[in-house]
Amino acid sequence: MTNRLAVFDCDGTLVDSQHNICTAMARAFEAVQLTPPERLAILAVVGLSLPVAMARLLPEAESDFHDHLADHYKSAFQALRRENAVSEPLYPGIAELVAELDAAGWLLGVATGKSDRGLNLCLSHHGILDRFVTLQTADRHPSKPHPSMLLTAMADAGATPETTVMIGDTSFDIDMGLAAGARAIGVGWGYHPAQELTAAGAHGVAMDSMELRRHIGAP
Repeated sequence: MTNRLAVFDCDGTLVDSQHNICTAMARAFEAVQLTPPERLAILAVVGLSLPVAMARLLPEAESDFHDHLADHYKSAFQALRRENAVSEPLYPGIAELVAELDAAGWLLGVATGKSDRGLNLCLSHHGILDRFVTLQTADRHPSKPHPSMLLTAMADAGATPETTVMIGDTSFDIDMGLAAGARAIGVGWGYHPAQELTAAGAHGVAMDSMELRRHIGAP
């Protein structure tokens, strides 16, 4: 029997990290004497790998500068951690849903634009790290929507596209899921509007954890 695999995005899906992201982005731009982007512009690129996100925010700059700006973002985020100013609360019902899926025999994974270190710290803080059998990050893969993260998660878990569901709050997550041949379910509590997820081809969009449970097919 092929394993059932549910792969979650992290920022905007499992946790609400927008305060950290917007603060670190503002500090990164200020470090190079640039005006920070508007909050909605920043949230629109959450989920992409940092250099790709910087290219979206500053398309007129050279790729070397995007890398430079990404390094400033990483430094700013690390400073927030040292200041004990990182806030990444789980969305309502997520801890319970993850536990229920695990108990029902689903294998769980994460595919995220976060770093390995950032993801491990986040999941460990909430006591759910051990629930996940595969963790895929921007440290080892091309940026979403390339399907590399999801394909690797399937291989790790012994799952197939037919038994895999990708869950995320951005069109990048939906595009990645579809590119890998999996079901793609959007969540409407994150950083891209629900209508964008539907337009991207999501098989469904959940507005709360109970609705997400039904879309996944959890007990």
